[in-house]
Amino acid sequence: MLSAVTDAGYTIPTPIQAGAIPFALERRDICGIAQTGTGKTASFVLPMLSLLEKGRARARMPRTLILEPTRELAAQVAENFEKYGKNHRLNVALLIGGVSFEDQDRKLERGADVLICTPGRLLDHFERGKLLMSGVEILVIDEADRMLDMGFIPDIERIAKMIPFTRQTLFFSATMPPEIQKLADRFLQNPERIEVAKPASAAKTVTQRFVASHSKDYEKRAVLRELVRAQTELKNAIIFCNRKKDVADLFRSLERHGFSVGALHGDMDQRSRTMTLQSFRDGNLQLLVASDVAARGLDIPDVSHVFNFDVPIHSEDYVHRIGRTGRAGRSGASFTLVTKRDSKFVDAIEKLIGEKVEWLSGDVNSLPPAEESADSERPRRNSRERGAKGERGDRDRGRGRGNRSAAGHKSDNDIQDNDVQVIQAAPVKADIVKNERKAEQKPQNNARNSRPYPANDDSRDRRRHRDHDDGPTPVGFGDDIPAFMLIAGSAKV
Repeated sequence: MLSAVTDAGYTIPTPIQAGAIPFALERRDICGIAQTGTGKTASFVLPMLSLLEKGRARARMPRTLILEPTRELAAQVAENFEKYGKNHRLNVALLIGGVSFEDQDRKLERGADVLICTPGRLLDHFERGKLLMSGVEILVIDEADRMLDMGFIPDIERIAKMIPFTRQTLFFSATMPPEIQKLADRFLQNPERIEVAKPASAAKTVTQRFVASHSKDYEKRAVLRELVRAQTELKNAIIFCNRKKDVADLFRSLERHGFSVGALHGDMDQRSRTMTLQSFRDGNLQLLVASDVAARGLDIPDVSHVFNFDVPIHSEDYVHRIGRTGRAGRSGASFTLVTKRDSKFVDAIEKLIGEKVEWLSGDVNSLPPAEESADSERPRRNSRERGAKGERGDRDRGRGRGNRSAAGHKSDNDIQDNDVQVIQAAPVKADIVKNERKAEQKPQNNARNSRPYPANDDSRDRRRHRDHDDGPTPVGFGDDIPAFMLIAGSAKV
């Protein structure tokens, strides 16, 4: 094991490793608290390799169990076992979602010295009768605070009841809120507490800045692009969003503007997530837009920048996000886009980390009020940039205003965007022709003509007119003039 560690280039243990490894080798329960990027993974991988040198696993009876909140973290721990245990002959089984059960069952049949898994997939195998947990000697609960956020605590409590009470438990977390402390008290027996940094402290190697921005998404994206281009020392960066939808939207926007970018979020299939993450590690992608699935524990050593497109709702997530840079003693930089509605989240972050974060160029109160547009306003876009849905909306709104525009009365939208006016006029003429054809076939005194929508419209038109109740109250026929009244010579004064 020492030979493998030397080959990996490590000579001096980090503080969390120096504190946790001796007690782990003594088979003591451990509660380890350290900020992200300080080497928590090696602090339980190395002693486990030493303790597992003697003995052999039986089929379907793993000797040790490591629980991780995400697939990426589980795969990363498996890579650490391969790196540090290359001189051992240990069977390591990785049980995560997105992979076939058959391949995982074959690994379990051979016997697993180390079982690394997410809670859901472990319970799936157990319920299918493919696992016996009575032989587990060591239980590792990694990123416990993330487990709490993702709702895995009931699953962990159920798993803990399957494992012998005499097990050794290693409990690691970057933050220690009261809920996690209560959880640790239930799982650990007379634990040794190793705390190498105050809970939820940010790494001192990371330069933090807040950046004021307006709340509109297109305005925030413009601020982000300028910010990225302004970083002369940017090698690569992770951009965090709060929602999966925002990840997809921001990815498409950056791709259209010529950036080398990839996306990573929980709704992607496992193969795509693995390929994107590996491309970013290999340097084939400069930017990675991600949700908080990439915020916890992922070890990408040389990330130069972190951008928070959204301020995290939970202040602890801020510590994890900016911890993706400035790892292993390197310097890093983080920039967080802040709007006026994010003030309470900013206060919570500064209270948690115990320091004030500097603003890059004035806070949100210094933004020009004229640039803060109302919610009803939209950026000016030409017809090519509008999607199909937006174009249909413009045509629908133009159907009722076509005659007024033709008479010289232009609405606000007509003045802002001339393309809309052209699109609006065409459907009105088409409806007139359609009505004329129908008028030749059906009598005009039909009762349906009294409806507020043309009798010959299809169901979609009826739904549109039914739901379109925000326009002015029609006078007489309103804009829906029967076709026979528009025929030349039908009405003379």
